[in-house]
Amino acid sequence: MTTMAVRGGRPLEGTVAVRGAKNLVSKAMVAALLGRTPSRLRNVPDVSDVGIVSSLLTLHGVTVRPGDERGEIVMDPAGVERADVADINAHAGSSRVPILLCGPLLHRLGRAFIPDLGGCRIGDRPIDFHLDALRGFGAVVDKEPDGLHITAPTGLKGMKLSLPYPSVGATEQTLLTAVCAEGVTELSNAAVEPEIMDLIAILQKMGAIIEVHTDRVIRVTGVPALSGYTHRALPDRIEAASWACAALATGGHVTVDGARQADMMTFLNVFRRVGGEFAVADSGITFWHPGGQLSSIALETHVHPGFMTDWQQPLAVALTQASGLSILHETVYENRFGFAGALTSMGATIQLYRECLGGLPCRFGQRNFVHSAVLSGPSKLYAADLEIPDLRGGFSYLIAALAAQGTSTVRGIDIIKRGYENFESKLAGLGADVS
Repeated sequence: MTTMAVRGGRPLEGTVAVRGAKNLVSKAMVAALLGRTPSRLRNVPDVSDVGIVSSLLTLHGVTVRPGDERGEIVMDPAGVERADVADINAHAGSSRVPILLCGPLLHRLGRAFIPDLGGCRIGDRPIDFHLDALRGFGAVVDKEPDGLHITAPTGLKGMKLSLPYPSVGATEQTLLTAVCAEGVTELSNAAVEPEIMDLIAILQKMGAIIEVHTDRVIRVTGVPALSGYTHRALPDRIEAASWACAALATGGHVTVDGARQADMMTFLNVFRRVGGEFAVADSGITFWHPGGQLSSIALETHVHPGFMTDWQQPLAVALTQASGLSILHETVYENRFGFAGALTSMGATIQLYRECLGGLPCRFGQRNFVHSAVLSGPSKLYAADLEIPDLRGGFSYLIAALAAQGTSTVRGIDIIKRGYENFESKLAGLGADVS
């Protein structure tokens, strides 16, 4: 566990750059397992999750090396082999990627293994959707003391699957398995996030046949073999929005090089409604606080094209500075307000509710989950001793510390390195007083 001292109360000013989306890059690396020739991925961020996936691929015989340009990796799957269970457990403790390796490994080796899964403490995130999808393709799942052992005795065959919720992970699992399954796979109620569409673009480059229809229906015609790909990952819209919220909360002015308007239109509308300003250029987007009072809002998170759940936490910090009552209704993860207690200790006024506030009833409404929040502002924030609970909540803690008066101690910042590249040097470059 590492600690950062943050002396707040000064606006962030300057420029930061974002590279490829963490939520796409790890899946693109998994897709390289399906190729019969090397794959080349560009715009890869230097985050710890990329290192974890590289280790898992290496354990399975994939050669992973740097490419010719900064942020480029080359993955050669020619020597794919079965990995030792103990090694997988050792390398995958903080990642949920092993479950996405299953489809490609079943195609290449006929077997796969899933250890106990890690990840951020933001909800149950059950793997039932994944396992149901794999069984639908013909896989056999055996639970053993060390984890789940998965085999495909008769090969994998296409099928029809309707997801009860448009889960990003289950959609990725289905795509990575269906592309080489015999016959046609039709997935209904699929996730259609930009990262999903970028993964589909990668798979199509490899030789897959994937049709995206209206009403969240994706149809995949299996092919016997795929080749490698060359692809530049789409920029990280979560990191871009995080820096935007930091600019708003601190009364600053931040240019995010690499931010792309097309992927952030829902966020940009909300940012403007709250009272922030932005300017779009070919190279990125500049965000700033124009002065005066920010406006309170009622907001509901949702799957794409709705307001992304990962945007909610950093925006909540900025909303503590808005005038009036803001309502946040979380419909994607049932435990995404774990950061509220820390903000309250810093002077924010936040009340949490089990009811669905500010929107239509959601799947958490009758299940006793605290998934709505009311924020009253503006509130003056003061320094506090903070311990990071999860990746997105952790960056939100940093934003709150930057906006607060005094020096905050933030513990566990290594979690932030899972998804934010070189954030310490970026903070320093924006004029933040951190050590």
